[in-house]
Amino acid sequence: MIRVKICGITTPQAYRAATDAGADWIGFNFFSRSPRHVTPQQAESIAGLRGPSRVGLFVEPDMAMIEQTLAVFSLDILQIYAGAPTCWAIAARFGLPVWRAVGVAQASDLPRTSEGLAGFVIEAKAPAGADRPGGNATAFDWSITRNWQSPGPWLLGGGLRPDNVAMAVALSGASAVDVSSGVEDQPGHKSPELIRAFIAAAKADAHQA
Repeated sequence: MIRVKICGITTPQAYRAATDAGADWIGFNFFSRSPRHVTPQQAESIAGLRGPSRVGLFVEPDMAMIEQTLAVFSLDILQIYAGAPTCWAIAARFGLPVWRAVGVAQASDLPRTSEGLAGFVIEAKAPAGADRPGGNATAFDWSITRNWQSPGPWLLGGGLRPDNVAMAVALSGASAVDVSSGVEDQPGHKSPELIRAFIAAAKADAHQA
C-alpha cells in the first residue's frame, strides 16, 4: 500500500482529517515565506496529541532554528531543502532522520547515492524566479523515476492531487507520496474533503491505474 504524507498542515481540522483518513506522515512547514508557514508554538497547538509521524520542513536552516523548533515541538523526521553537506551536519547534530528534498527535471537530476541520509523527497525543480523551493504545485515527467535504482527510500511530490495521484504512482513507481497545495481550497488552507479524497485515492490499488 502507498504511504502518504500530508504537508503544510495549518489547522486542527486539517490535522484531524489527515490523521483520521490514515496519513502516514504529517508535515509542518517552518519556512517563513510559505503560505503554509507555522511557528513551533502553532504546530504544538495543532498537534499536541501524538498521531502520525511528524515531519518538519526547513529551507536552508541554521542549527539554531532547528534547535529552537525542537525545544517547543518534537519532530520525528527533518525534511531539508539544502545541499547534502548541510543535511549530513543536521542529521549528525540532532540524531533525527533527514530527508533531502531534490528538484528534478530529467533523469540525470535523480540522486545516485544515499548521501548518508534517511531518504529523499523527489519533486519538480522550482520554476525560474520562484521565491520558494519545492514542487510549487508543478509536476515533472513522472516516468523518469520508473526505472531509477533509488539509493534509499523516497517520496514523490509536486503537482499531486486526488484526481492524478493514482496515475502518478503507476507511472513513477513510487511507494510513497507527498502532497501540500493539491489538497487545498485556497493557498495555505487545507480542505478536509480533499485530504480524505487524496488519501483514499493514493491508498487504493494505484498500480492498477
